[in-house]
Amino acid sequence: MSNNNKTAIANTTVTRDLRQLDTTTSNIYESIVVISKRANQIASNLKEELHGKLAEFASSNDNLEEVFENREQIEISKHYERMPKPSLIAIDEFINDKVYHRNPSKEKKNND
Repeated sequence: MSNNNKTAIANTTVTRDLRQLDTTTSNIYESIVVISKRANQIASNLKEELHGKLAEFASSNDNLEEVFENREQIEISKHYERMPKPSLIAIDEFINDKVYHRNPSKEKKNND
């Protein structure tokens, strides 16, 4: 997922033209489902990646008195906080045709 950081995805709210979202599916609701499923995949991957990096700092004998600030851990957390949200990444991927999707019910209707 690190390669998503290098693309120029806005980190703030962006007004979208709904006509852009339904060009590949011909249905805005179907497009939203594809985007939301992709956003969930991205969020899951980012969460796994973050937990993996933070696990390096975990101590087996932590208690409240022994917890201290770790500069590297804070920097890693800040990096992930500054990244674009998974929904923004998913929308960008969808608009730029970087998401593979198919609708089995449509395929079944076309084959009949």
